Amino acid sequence: MKYYFFFTGIIFLAVLGCIFLIEKMDFLNLKQIDIIAEVHETGGISTLTWERLPYPCYYRIDTYIKTTGTISGESVYEYIKTEFSTTPTCKISSAPIPFYYRITAYGMFGAVTSPSTPISTPYFMAKSPISIYHYTEEHPASLMPFLIWHSIPDAVLYEIELLSEPPAQEGGTAPSPTNHLTSTRNIFTNGWQADLRAYASYEKIYWRVRALGLKNEPIGEFSIAEPLYLDKSAEYPNRPIPNTYDQVLNFRQPLYPVYQWIPLNGVTRYEVELLTELPAEEHGTQPDPNRAWAQKITATNSIYDEYARPYAGTYYWRVRGLDTEDNTIGTWSDLASFTVDATDKNRVYAAALGDSITHGGGAISSSPAFLEYSYTTYLPFECINLGRSGDTSHTTLERFDQDVLPLHPANLLILTGSNSLRANGITAQDIIQDLEELQKKCLAHGIRPIFLTLLPLNPERITLAFHSETDLSWKWKMTAVNTWIRSQEFYVDMEPYFYDSQRLILDPRLSTDGLHPDINGKRMMAEIISEHCNLFRELP
Repeated sequence: MKYYFFFTGIIFLAVLGCIFLIEKMDFLNLKQIDIIAEVHETGGISTLTWERLPYPCYYRIDTYIKTTGTISGESVYEYIKTEFSTTPTCKISSAPIPFYYRITAYGMFGAVTSPSTPISTPYFMAKSPISIYHYTEEHPASLMPFLIWHSIPDAVLYEIELLSEPPAQEGGTAPSPTNHLTSTRNIFTNGWQADLRAYASYEKIYWRVRALGLKNEPIGEFSIAEPLYLDKSAEYPNRPIPNTYDQVLNFRQPLYPVYQWIPLNGVTRYEVELLTELPAEEHGTQPDPNRAWAQKITATNSIYDEYARPYAGTYYWRVRGLDTEDNTIGTWSDLASFTVDATDKNRVYAAALGDSITHGGGAISSSPAFLEYSYTTYLPFECINLGRSGDTSHTTLERFDQDVLPLHPANLLILTGSNSLRANGITAQDIIQDLEELQKKCLAHGIRPIFLTLLPLNPERITLAFHSETDLSWKWKMTAVNTWIRSQEFYVDMEPYFYDSQRLILDPRLSTDGLHPDINGKRMMAEIISEHCNLFRELP
């Protein structure tokens, strides 16, 4: 028996030695292979696929973001995260973010190929919306179908045009002069339930969509006109759709969730309910008896959770349309979910505290559920988003004990006071006092406070977007607050990067609504913070 184990061991070591030589000496010329991947999409889910290598291996997928080039000397690509796969596929985000991917094959003794050339997705650079749902002759639409597409960066709203035939010229920024049936601009998310009952006599029609800005100016071109085959006998969809399209995959959601959906045509009142377990009835009409929270809202397609959701686990949510007497229209939607990961209090590297600029969202219509509008998404280290929309500097201070202390982050990025700047009756000294109190609380609990200077405002755009006036002394207040911030030991100076060419107001190219930076602005914020990583305390 001892000879059996001896010879078995010899054979095992010989096999390992052969594998080592094959990989290290590259007898198969694997180092010469540049892995070429393609993006495939089905039902809004994007997957990166490539050809399997002729050698047993697994794959490392590194995600990078292309930088804006704002910071002098910064690299072209900033590393974000790493994932591994045993198959030549990887689910990726279809959000409009300039993510790039590099794939490396690994054997038993390390990398067997060089990293691939960066692979990009088509969503960030798209000139027009890319449709997600397709209604073919084999799978026709009802007369009230949902038309859904990938969102366009910084779009405030969308215009859909219905046509009897394809336009004479595809693309462009103007409605078709021929074959035009109707169009609508009242679409504030990347989907719409169309009412096509007036076209029941058609076998098929065509539809296309374009993105519009704050003043209804075109952002890019119309999408390619899609055929829309009709089945007048098909049942109408009778429930809203949770808008989980274009989600940024494997990133932590904000502490205060936002729930968004694609609404039913003509329905303006909705209720969202949150559950910690699967509902008793999947598509019913009544509230679930065990729901944890619910809220009703009128004339919108999203709800901001009023409560923090810090406890680890999977949360489920769904939405239903309501009539004026709060009866369900149709049924509850399909379930959507998000997961809160367990947090080791001794290993939280960083958190971000503040108002809606931290919470996320931008371009007026994109809520913080679209993580591409959150600067924490682009940081090269994990940072838990503790932002809450609507905060003043004082309400941020009031929730410090509740939201920050349980996590006890080593570093706390603090950006709050923008709502206080634009509000009459709140002075610069009021904001500074709140920031001083936040600083004292951090230091008392061993947390390093890193203040971000306040960004300039654009009062004209704020009025257009929110129909509210801005305190005429906002700039004086901002200067006073930022002077105090720059006198502290740890701060990141954001303000100088966000002015327009006259250095007077927030650059409209970076913020549609004059208050919240859009995608490029949030990318810039992360890049500026990354340049100051020497401020951060290293964890043991």
